[in-house]
Amino acid sequence: MRILLVEDEKKIASFIERGLKAHRYAVDIAADGEKGLELAEINPYDLIILDIMLPGKDGITVCKELRAQGIDSPVMMLTAKSSVADKVHALHCGADDYLVKPFSFEEFTARVAALMRRTRKEKTSILKVGSIVLDQITHKVKTADKEIVLTPKEYSLLEYFMLNVDQVITRTMISEHVWNENFDSFSNIIDVFINNLRSKLDSNRKKSCIQTVRGVGYVLNSKSS
Repeated sequence: MRILLVEDEKKIASFIERGLKAHRYAVDIAADGEKGLELAEINPYDLIILDIMLPGKDGITVCKELRAQGIDSPVMMLTAKSSVADKVHALHCGADDYLVKPFSFEEFTARVAALMRRTRKEKTSILKVGSIVLDQITHKVKTADKEIVLTPKEYSLLEYFMLNVDQVITRTMISEHVWNENFDSFSNIIDVFINNLRSKLDSNRKKSCIQTVRGVGYVLNSKSS
């Protein structure tokens, strides 16, 4: 899942980025409101984290403009302001959640996961497709009741497929949601990771659960998983 973090304090941005990447998220960072708005306009994000006090356009203004453009990605506001009036104002401007600095990173990641679940029909953190089971909290994956070890990127790739089961996923969609903006979409890295993922998932299958749709992309087929 891909997250946009708009935060001008470098130490805080670096701390949050490292923590999110440790939880298997792809992260893009913007240091001001203008750049954050630009990235959100051109990339589909699963979550946008906005500091309120930003150079250029502040977080409230960015949030308003995102909503005015019909961008409905969940938005979490970060701020040192803790008054009820400030929280209410942020929520009325289109934010989905509001977290006051300093915060516990455990609470932060729990809120991130909760915001992402809101956009899905299934609200559980356990994803199941056939014999494949993925726990979004522990990051453990099992197939046919046997735990398999995935790299962080393999995990993110499988999670994205499971969230879009039986749907054709293009290479562009994969690069936009599993990698960040620095990814070279013309390389063969996506194919390499999909082949690695297949080898771990398909050890006891006659037919791969991730099938290639020639000229289009890939699909995780629920009937063969």
